[in-house]
Amino acid sequence: MGRSTTVDDEPRTPTDPIRVTDPAPRPVPDRPVDRERTPVAPTPPADTRSADRDRVDTDGIDPQPPVVAGPKPRTSLLATLGLIVSVVGAAFVLTGTLAGYGIALGALGAVCSVLGLIATRRRHVAGTTDALVGVLVGLAAVVLGVLAFTGQFDWPTTDGDWVARFREWLDSQFVDRF
Repeated sequence: MGRSTTVDDEPRTPTDPIRVTDPAPRPVPDRPVDRERTPVAPTPPADTRSADRDRVDTDGIDPQPPVVAGPKPRTSLLATLGLIVSVVGAAFVLTGTLAGYGIALGALGAVCSVLGLIATRRRHVAGTTDALVGVLVGLAAVVLGVLAFTGQFDWPTTDGDWVARFREWLDSQFVDRF
C-alpha cells in the first residue's frame, strides 16, 4: 500500500502542518487482469497545501440550519373540536334556559379534549393548549350547570329568560340618557 510521507524526515510536533507528497503513479500492466484480482484504480493526486484542521473557512457563507425531515406538523382535530364544544356548552349553561343541554355539551367537550390531549403526545401533533383549555371550560360548564339546576346561584337559573331581564335592566338604567 502507498504510504504518505512528509517532505522532511524530521520529527513533527502536533502543531506542525501536514504536507503530503504525490506518490508516483503506478504503471498499467500490459497483461489481462485475472478474474480473481480486482483492478486498482489510480490514486488521486494528494493535496500539497498545508492542512489546518482546527480552522473553519467560512468565506462569508452563512451556514444553513439543518432541515428536519418528517411529517408536516398538524393540530389535533379532537383537541380543537373539544375546545369548540366546551365553549358552546359553557355558553348554553350561561343562558340559564339551556343549562341542561350545556351540561351535556360541556361533558362531551371535556371528553373530546382529553382524547385530543392524548393525541398530542405523538410527535408532530400540536394542540396541547387547546385541549387543556377545552378540558377546563368543559368541566366548568358542567359544574356551573349542575349548580344552576340545584338552585345554588341566583344566576344562571333555569326559571326565566335572562336576556329579556337584562334588556329591561339596561332600559331602566339608561332611560333618561338617550
